[in-house]
Amino acid sequence: MAGRRRKNTDNPSATGPGALPAESLLPADFDLADLYGAHGSEEEDQEDAAVLVPPVRLLPEAELAAAALAVPLVQRAVRLARWSAPQRPVDELGDLLDADREEAARHLGLAPAEGEVAEEDVLEAMRAWSLASDLELVLLATGEDGRRVAAPSDELAPIEAGDPESVLELWLTAADVVAELAVEIEPLDAEPDAGEDADEARAEELLAQYEEVQEEAAELLDEALQVLYEATAFAEPGQETMPLGVLAALLVVPDGEEPDEDMLGDITDVMVALDPMLADLAEIGLLDYQPIDPELFDEDEDGEGAELPDPSAPLDDEEAARFGLVRLTPLGQYGIRQWLLEEGYDAPLVGELAQGDAAALLQGVAEAANVLPEQEIRVWLEGREPLAAARELLDAARGADRIAPLRRMLCQLALSELGEPAEPAVREVLEDPELGGGARAWLVSQGRTDIQAPERQMVLWTMVDTFAAQLLDNEGDAELLRELIGGLPVTDNPASFFGELWRVDHPYTADVLEAVGELHLDRQVAKEARKAAFKARSKK
Repeated sequence: MAGRRRKNTDNPSATGPGALPAESLLPADFDLADLYGAHGSEEEDQEDAAVLVPPVRLLPEAELAAAALAVPLVQRAVRLARWSAPQRPVDELGDLLDADREEAARHLGLAPAEGEVAEEDVLEAMRAWSLASDLELVLLATGEDGRRVAAPSDELAPIEAGDPESVLELWLTAADVVAELAVEIEPLDAEPDAGEDADEARAEELLAQYEEVQEEAAELLDEALQVLYEATAFAEPGQETMPLGVLAALLVVPDGEEPDEDMLGDITDVMVALDPMLADLAEIGLLDYQPIDPELFDEDEDGEGAELPDPSAPLDDEEAARFGLVRLTPLGQYGIRQWLLEEGYDAPLVGELAQGDAAALLQGVAEAANVLPEQEIRVWLEGREPLAAARELLDAARGADRIAPLRRMLCQLALSELGEPAEPAVREVLEDPELGGGARAWLVSQGRTDIQAPERQMVLWTMVDTFAAQLLDNEGDAELLRELIGGLPVTDNPASFFGELWRVDHPYTADVLEAVGELHLDRQVAKEARKAAFKARSKK
């Protein structure tokens, strides 16, 4: 299945003839298959299916590293690793001996310097020690007396010094460990002693059940994190937090459908399943998470467990928060992107296409399968003198190659970002056969009333060019194209209109006419468009 283009929410052609209105796109507007691995048809090799991941803007690595070191669980693991110097006795599994466990809790500030140490404080210290071992911040060896000991590894020094590369690599490993533990969910009918008491067939059955539950939990968590990644990429600053019920609905409800009673039950089940997993990931700094209020599950007067209400129903902010709130942190955004890259996905960054000149910008954005044009353009414009930038963009928009219409549409978007300072450059191209029509449309959109009407030939050429850009941008989306076609200025005499249009010297004239002939709802208009398309093909 061909991938859907990932564009910004503002239609780049808003100033051109037949422009579509700008629409806001939410995560629910896209299938996960479209975003992260389109499945394709039976005839299509799934390996060739388009995979689209939304571009994101990350914090500088130094800031991400500082955030990683500030995560309490990571911070404690690093502190215990240094505390183990020059060496600490451990058991055969690498765990601290009983004599050192309370001391570790005191060292971390989990327990008072003197007095009794609570069991939960010891357990928290042991979690940190276990993570330090998993991250190889401490290494096991055999001491001079033949006993097992642990000591800080050479990897600890650059971590303590805050080296961004070392810290982020450490944090990613820690996030992997926590994510693996988060999906270790016991099956509902697990038998704790079955491994000892059951026969071999029953033991294998329980093992298979356990593995199936872990696989389902891991898949659910992966999908939830992917949706959060997309939502963060498209969210306005400060709007990244998502109610858990909305996240669950995006995972359950098919695109374009309203949830029915069965789906509401499934949404609740997904919320309950995600709740402990997201809480675990919050401990490693990947998420900010407010869990479901436990009181929602309190038994009613009849002793039956209370059901969660419809999570998609309107609620005030305070009530909605009781059902769980989740936000992907900047550190989590970095981590999920690294996981996607490791899986072979193309996970772009905002601004990657804005590093060259205007020609490279427009061409790169036009050819990219997944990009936010407005974001790339804003990055490119930063620090540039507006009038010079406008002239460079207009010059880069010229051309008769197959991607040129899309470059001109993107140029219009860039000019709109520049606003009034671009006006002198736009007026300079009013008589340009390729740019003049769009230049006039842009000036009119800026409120200018002294613009002379273009010649008929320029009007028709610009119409074809604008429509061609939409064909390229929407990649055959019939519904959007049909809406655009409906806005064509076809008169009561379509034969006359198309009699002019097929003569327009534009590389996409025939393609535009064929699209009109295929999609226009008026049979007579469609017929004349097809005849005109044939004539346009014949003249080549």
